[in-house]
Amino acid sequence: MQYLYQQSDIIIENLRVGFNHGETYPLDQVIRFNSAVATSNGVNIRPDIWLFPFLNVYAIFAQSKTSTAIDAGVWLPDDSAWKQVTSLTTKANFNATTFGFGITPTVGIRGYFLILDMNVSWSDIAELEKPAFVFVFGPRFGKNIQMKKKDMSLALWAGGFRVQMASSTSGSINATELFPLSEWQNKIDMGYSNVAEKQAKVDNWWNGLTPSQQANPVNAAKHETANKALAGFGRVLDGASQVVTNGGDASIQYSLEKRPKQMWNFILGAQYQINRSWMIRAEYGFLGARQQFIGGLQYRFNL
Repeated sequence: MQYLYQQSDIIIENLRVGFNHGETYPLDQVIRFNSAVATSNGVNIRPDIWLFPFLNVYAIFAQSKTSTAIDAGVWLPDDSAWKQVTSLTTKANFNATTFGFGITPTVGIRGYFLILDMNVSWSDIAELEKPAFVFVFGPRFGKNIQMKKKDMSLALWAGGFRVQMASSTSGSINATELFPLSEWQNKIDMGYSNVAEKQAKVDNWWNGLTPSQQANPVNAAKHETANKALAGFGRVLDGASQVVTNGGDASIQYSLEKRPKQMWNFILGAQYQINRSWMIRAEYGFLGARQQFIGGLQYRFNL
């Protein structure tokens, strides 16, 4: 049995958003993420068996609480360039049930050992359309130190931890999980005001051009892009208005692509074997864009 805490920076791209199962709209240019941090903590049970002296296989069953906290800016175009008009900070919380399996090939000589741990898992989260897939690879190199007392030993190791997750994610959450109902009207009003202001600047710029300047492909493309972005964000605001109209009883559908900011981080660990049956293990991961801690108690049947 193990307790796991993990916090990692992730990159979010290609965001699409819709309301109450209506049309979804691309917001990749409008919503630009400054940071996104995924946090998870929970307990997992990992039954395992040594099939051979050099190969361990195991299963994973876990319950955890996860969250994703974002800091993003809302960007809109005007007559000169894209500019940030406001910022968004929010945190969504989820409960997850995880299942998976893994293998651990191992080689050892004179107390030194090399472990190549790898596993795949699927986390079932109610707000996601399908379970989130993760592949973990963790090479470790260490030394096992025998104590004076029989069957007692201390293993120390260092290594790496690589996480790869499925890039595409889609799901649905209640609107009030992102912002309280009291904040929605202010954010919608501000959004409409920003769209109107930027649209006026775009129109004034375009109308101030001569026919030959309007025919310039660069100016024409800039005008079309600005109008398309402003109109699209306006439709998102129209959808968001349902949150207020329905008294907060509204859902947000989304799809996006995500990936770890950095796949690898460094780990240090130790296992204290009390006897042939009981062992205590701890491992800490750091550096890169991820921190994690694993603490566990292990019982072996020595069959």
